[in-house]
Amino acid sequence: MSALARYFNAKGYKVHGYDRTITMLTQSLVNEGMTVHYHEDPGLIPPETGLVVYTPAIPSTNSELQYLRKSGVRMMKRAEVLGMLSSEYQTIACAGTHGKTTISTMVAHLLQQSHVGCQAFLGGISKNFNNNLVISETSTFMVAEADEYDRSFLQLHPYIAIISSIDSDHLDIYNNIAAIHEAFSNFTGNM
Repeated sequence: MSALARYFNAKGYKVHGYDRTITMLTQSLVNEGMTVHYHEDPGLIPPETGLVVYTPAIPSTNSELQYLRKSGVRMMKRAEVLGMLSSEYQTIACAGTHGKTTISTMVAHLLQQSHVGCQAFLGGISKNFNNNLVISETSTFMVAEADEYDRSFLQLHPYIAIISSIDSDHLDIYNNIAAIHEAFSNFTGNM
């Protein structure tokens, strides 16, 4: 989520957000010019809000989420926004139940060290970039960590799909390994 916030901030949009606790990451976002608040209060939502990006991690009982759903503001899941962006680039989507962050960071590093460059939305702070976002003004490539949780990766439009591993993970979503295999098959079918 923070990589998307950084992306929109870099593109000149005003970014406001909510998190339950102050962390080094949220402090970094504030230092970069974004606004973050740490307690539920619909009154802290700017009236000029044009798009709300949210994750399944936000409980449906969250008062801000309930307020925004009633307000008519455009709302998109994080995966939908990443999918929308991926359709604008030649996306290298790194999937798997293990290794997504490492592999997506290595691919982004290789592209950045070449003449190709890339946009990259990473699942963790990369030591070599000191960030979870990489922006190139000229590259047509995007690297994205393709998260299988909540079938989020099915929103992506990969030019290249990398799958590191498939294990029985997120059984609260998939119920069994066959459903996981089917989701990964559908993911590669989005190419």
